Amino acid sequence: MIHTILQILVFQLLFLAVYDLFLKKETFFNLNRAYLLLTPTLSIILPFVSLDFLQENIPQEYVVQLPAVILGNTASEAGSNATFWMSTLSSLYFIGVLFTSFIFSFKLLKIAKLRVSGKKKNSKGARLILLPKTDLVFSFFNTIYLGETVSEENKASIIAHEKVHIQHKHSLDLLYFELLRIVFWFNPLVYMFQNRIATLHEYIADSEITRYKYKKQYYQNLLSEVFQTEQISFVNTFFKQSLIKKRIIMLQKSKSQKAAQVKYLLLLPIIFSMLFYTSCSNEPKPEEIQSTSQSDSEVMTKINELAEAIMKKGDMTAEEEKALKLLTTEAQPGDKVYTSVREYLDDTKGQNGMDVPYSVIDQVPTYPGCSGDNETMRKCMSTKIAESINSNFNTSIVNDLNISGRQRIAVQFKIDKTGNVTDVRARAKHPELEAEAMRVVNLLPQMKPGEQKGEKVGVLYSLPIVFDVVE
Repeated sequence: MIHTILQILVFQLLFLAVYDLFLKKETFFNLNRAYLLLTPTLSIILPFVSLDFLQENIPQEYVVQLPAVILGNTASEAGSNATFWMSTLSSLYFIGVLFTSFIFSFKLLKIAKLRVSGKKKNSKGARLILLPKTDLVFSFFNTIYLGETVSEENKASIIAHEKVHIQHKHSLDLLYFELLRIVFWFNPLVYMFQNRIATLHEYIADSEITRYKYKKQYYQNLLSEVFQTEQISFVNTFFKQSLIKKRIIMLQKSKSQKAAQVKYLLLLPIIFSMLFYTSCSNEPKPEEIQSTSQSDSEVMTKINELAEAIMKKGDMTAEEEKALKLLTTEAQPGDKVYTSVREYLDDTKGQNGMDVPYSVIDQVPTYPGCSGDNETMRKCMSTKIAESINSNFNTSIVNDLNISGRQRIAVQFKIDKTGNVTDVRARAKHPELEAEAMRVVNLLPQMKPGEQKGEKVGVLYSLPIVFDVVE
């Protein structure tokens, strides 16, 4: 979930940067409006979109990695800690939602009070409410709120301006962002998007009015009154002091050339890049997420590289064994260091492999008591192996090692053509832990071997074992 939220923030930041750098100064106001409304929504949707054809075009590693086995009390403690933090974060999020919802309701209440206190009048295309003893000016949906102290010579221009907001339904835009502010109250970019579109609304209204009125006279109207407008984020105010300069500059700006619309095509490569990232991201699926640290992933990366090579190569010669060790950063001066398994395979291609990648095997190895399709048996095997290792692993050996903290053991093993567990290997900081891990894995029962095209084949697995040593 955190990864998804970060993606949304990065995507929104990128869209906002494109708008500020390339589009903000253009006079394609309606296109800019569509951009500002569309891109925040796209930022929320894109992290959940995954295009399979993009994934298929990317070389996949032949890896069979079982979920991490958590020994001792670590599982319950980790689960308890995770539950605590998830509960805390959830509570904090909902407190933020309630707070922002309260602020939104308070703003609506202020508008309702102004509506009750004002004198209602009908104006062509809008409802007009005159507010006594004030010079407030703003519109909300089909209602214009106008202070009685506003000078008579400017009222016609102001009402015409606010009617443009009503005709273009600008209040819906602002309410949309107000709802985003409630759901994503922690995201400052939503506030920035809302600010951009509120400014754009003023440009649109100014542009419409100056079609039928001299710009010079309209400038004078803008500068002749200083209205102390209500600071309500989802209403369209005629005057806001920080906007006056921007509005006058935009009124003086020449219309953008149609050729400048090509800038909007920037959206296409940006969106495709985002889709490419979300489709090809290595983020695990929810059911595969394990409570292991980043260092676990680094260890397992090396093991997975070994797994791919062995599955492709079958039994290894002494030279192949040495080459594989180079993948685990055990190279000696003068040795060739392989940067990827693919490079190693290219160097040693031509030999017939004996094992089949798990991802393409017709029938996966079957743990005693498991049944069903490949996916069901994979999950069943993971559960049974975890139970076996938890039951047989002798965690008391750490008492003689004088160690503490989280211990990680990376194990790999093969289920051969006869269904027996063979070629068990382990990597850990202490040889004693490696030996114990190999012992318990060798205790796994004989299984029904995997099959490919009707023939029994061997399949290699990698397995992380994690537990905490408490002093």
